[in-house]
Amino acid sequence: MGTEPDASRDTRLLHICTDAEWAAAAATGEYRTADLSTTGFIHLSAPEQVALPANRLYAGRADLVLLWIDPAGLTAPVRWEPGVPGDPDAMLFPHLYGPLPVPAVIAVTAYRPGPDGRFTAPVAP
Repeated sequence: MGTEPDASRDTRLLHICTDAEWAAAAATGEYRTADLSTTGFIHLSAPEQVALPANRLYAGRADLVLLWIDPAGLTAPVRWEPGVPGDPDAMLFPHLYGPLPVPAVIAVTAYRPGPDGRFTAPVAP
């Protein structure tokens, strides 16, 4: 547990948030979520994973953006942990154990669902 999966894949990490949440973070210099206060980490995804939580949590929402994150710009540790706590066979997702510094975000792209309200894998900027 806690190791990054395939090292040959895209190393950028993604976070889903609203336009308004990102605007507030950009103004303060760091991004924090309610989860950071309650669980101690910010939920992230690899590019090939991000549609999974998007469809589970945000199906049909048209106000979302993807934060494309360069892990080298992070100041807090990232741990790859089961997406389903307590299930050692669950898919591993990256969790950021601290605030996200705005300079670590290398791109912000709109993330809109298709006509059926479902999200698909994003196109890299």
